[in-house]
Amino acid sequence: MDLGLKGKWALVCGASKGLGLGCAQALGREGVHVVIVARGAEALETAAAALRAEVPQGTQVQAIATDITTEEGRAKVFAFRKDYDIVVTNAGGPPPGDFRDWDRAAWVKALDANMLTPIELIKATVDGMAARGFGRIINITSGAVKAPIDILGLSNGARSGLTGFVAGVARQSKLAGSNVTINNMLPGAFDTDRLKGNFETMSKKSGKSIEEVRQARAKAVPALRFGTSEEFGAICAFVCSQHAGYITGQNLLIDGGAYPGTY
Repeated sequence: MDLGLKGKWALVCGASKGLGLGCAQALGREGVHVVIVARGAEALETAAAALRAEVPQGTQVQAIATDITTEEGRAKVFAFRKDYDIVVTNAGGPPPGDFRDWDRAAWVKALDANMLTPIELIKATVDGMAARGFGRIINITSGAVKAPIDILGLSNGARSGLTGFVAGVARQSKLAGSNVTINNMLPGAFDTDRLKGNFETMSKKSGKSIEEVRQARAKAVPALRFGTSEEFGAICAFVCSQHAGYITGQNLLIDGGAYPGTY
C-alpha cells in the first residue's frame, strides 16, 4: 500500500531509540524526510546513521540533539525548519514510584514533558498544516491512560491531561475539516528500556526477581509477548497516511489485547 507520504516532512521526538525510533524508521522508509530529536547526542547520531542507510535515495534525515521539553530546545528545532507535515510527540515517561514521595517539582516536571510540551508542539504546527491542507499529529502516550498502573501516577496524571486536551482540539472543524488529524497512540507492554525500568521497580516492590516479573508480565498479555518498536512504527505510519484522514481525536490502544474492557 502506498501511504502517500513521500516528500512530506516529519518531526519525531524521543527518536534515538524505542518507539520513537520505530516511528522514524517506518516514516523514513515511506520517503518522509525525518527530523529526529532526542537529548543524547551520541545515541541520536547512531540512530540517524542507521536510518540514513535504509531510507530511499533522496530522503533526508536530520538529527537535532536537544531537550524538546524546553523553550530553547523547541526553538532549535523550529530554527531548522518551521513547517512540518507530521509531528510525533514522545517523551520518556516520568519515574515510577509512590505518590507520597512526589513533591510539586516532580509533578511540574512530569506535566512539562508529557502534557505541556506536546501542546506547545501542536500549537506551533497545526495552523500551518491546516493552511496546506494536510497534517498528522501523533502523541505517544501510554496504555496507562486507559488502565492506570499504580506505580506510574505521574504518567497517569500528565498523560490523561494531554488526552483531555486532544479530545477537544482535534475536533475543531478548522483542523479536522482541513485534513489535519490529531490522535494518541497508547502503547501497552513494549520491549523498551522503559519497560525494563518498570520491571526493576516491580521487582524491588514484590521481592521477586526481574526475570520472574518479566515472565509474569508477558503471560498477562493475551498475545503472550511484548510488542516491538517496528510494529508500533508501522501503525504510526499508517495513521499518518493519506488513508487515515477520517481518524481523529482517537486513543489507539496497542497492547496485545491486555486491556480487558469492552470500551
